[in-house]
Amino acid sequence: IPTAMASEPGEDFAKFLTEVKLIEKRDSVLTSEQQINRLLRPGSKFFNMNPFDVLQLPLTASPAEIKKQYRKLSFLVHPDKNRDDADRAQTAFDAVVTAAKTLEDKEGRDKVMQVIEGAKELTEQKLKEKRKQAKKEGRDRIEEDSPEKYEQFLRGMTAKLFADMEMKKKHLEQREFEERKRKQEEEEAEDAKRKKEEEWKKTWEVLLYLLFSCSWI
Repeated sequence: IPTAMASEPGEDFAKFLTEVKLIEKRDSVLTSEQQINRLLRPGSKFFNMNPFDVLQLPLTASPAEIKKQYRKLSFLVHPDKNRDDADRAQTAFDAVVTAAKTLEDKEGRDKVMQVIEGAKELTEQKLKEKRKQAKKEGRDRIEEDSPEKYEQFLRGMTAKLFADMEMKKKHLEQREFEERKRKQEEEEAEDAKRKKEEEWKKTWEVLLYLLFSCSWI
């Protein structure tokens, strides 16, 4: 996480963490409607692939914290509680359930962490380049030195990696589907050819029989 460029880095970092906690606290008190809107916002298909983002939890969240937050959010967005917007509530509820199940599974959580760590590395690379350019232009800071802007950038980068991963998965599935379809078509064509050859063989045998029988008349 970047720290502001100032003479007292320790104080700046403490201020930075305080601001991050305020952002998290602000988001944690959203109403049912606001939570549904958050989970169904533009780009939610990819943002919601990050279960920590869905559940609004830190990366260090314990199983107990995950369970507690799941109960809270699942109650807020449950379709029975939001009958006037039941369809959207169901979609939001499904996202919360999926996120909780992913984090409860060690393998699922490990995969998520790999993506997030990759996003952090890319974020630092991008911001390093951005700071270098800003310095050339005579600026001491970039907008991502703000905790909120940094979080937005990191979340965007994380969503991008999840999207890339999903696209690769879909591409692989499509290739596998096409390969299975090709093999099936080849097998069907071979089977049709075999049946046709058998039919010709039977027809030829009948013709030979008739010819042979006629020759004795």
